[in-house]
Formats: sequence, C-alpha cells, structure tokens
Amino acid sequence: MRVLFELDKKDYNPDGTRFVRPSVRGIIIKDGLIAMVHSQKYDYYKFPGGGIEGEEEHAATLAREVREEVGLTIIPQSIREYGIVHRIQKGLKEDMFIQDNYYYFCDVEQEVLSQKLDDYEDEEQFELIYVTPQEAIITNRNADHGSKTENQIDEIMIDREARVLEMLIEEKYF
Repeated sequence: MRVLFELDKKDYNPDGTRFVRPSVRGIIIKDGLIAMVHSQKYDYYKFPGGGIEGEEEHAATLAREVREEVGLTIIPQSIREYGIVHRIQKGLKEDMFIQDNYYYFCDVEQEVLSQKLDDYEDEEQFELIYVTPQEAIITNRNADHGSKTENQIDEIMIDREARVLEMLIEEKYF
C-alpha cells in the first residue's frame, strides 16, 4: 500500500518507550458525499475506523469499527486499498506514539444500524454524517475544537483527516 504522507513531530525520545497502535479507516463515498464521524462535542470530522486488535485482519477491523462507530455494514468484496498515513510523535504516557493508519475505500449496505460506542465516543457524541469533503476540511481546519486539541495527539488526528480529504479531492474522487 502506498504511503500518502508521514506525520513526524520529532518531539519524542527515539530511545524511550513506545506505544504502537495501527488502525484502519473507511472511505465511504455516496452521491458525492463522504461518510464521516462527526464529534458533536468538539466539532470535528474523522473517517470511521479504529485500532487493530492483536492479529485481527484489516478487513475484519474495518468492518467491526465502521459498524460500531457509525452503524454501517461494509460489503466485504468492495474493500480496496487507498494508502497509509504514518504518524510518530510523543505519546501521552510513552516516549513515542507510533501509528500506521490504513485507509480503504469500501461500499456499505443501505441500512443504518445503531451505534456501539466506546465511553469516550459516546461522551464526544459521535454521529454519522454524509458531508461534502470541503465542509469537513473547513470544519477541521477552522472550527474551535475546544479542549480536544489541548493534546497534540488529537490535534494531529484532526489535521490528518483534513489532509486525506484534500488528497481525495486532488485525486478527483469527488
């Protein structure tokens, strides 16, 4: 899979402790809009998806995370690679936080099921929104995200999602 870009804050001790958290993200485009997770509390958009658990396959993680966060069921044979964003920065507890974010195009079934949110996702009031990529970019770049951006881990995540959306526009997916 191609590397879309790298986010390296160079703010960490390379010889220190590491927390490695690979993740998958779904790119779901329908009628010129993109399915995004919107945090009502902090007003930002992110691609549905999340962390890979143990030896879990990417497709299985993608299906589980998209189902939990936004209630959509992925059509397995529709999954196609897009690219990886590699991220390294100082962690909250460890000296280094390392994350490869694997982005996949996928189609979903029509029916929207109920969400199964983690505590922090529920607290942030995650909701499924089909939005123009431009609107999501503007919100991520310009809205006041409150205390969500007090730690750089979340600030970089919000920027990462805007950059991936910009690439999708540039590459004529919209």
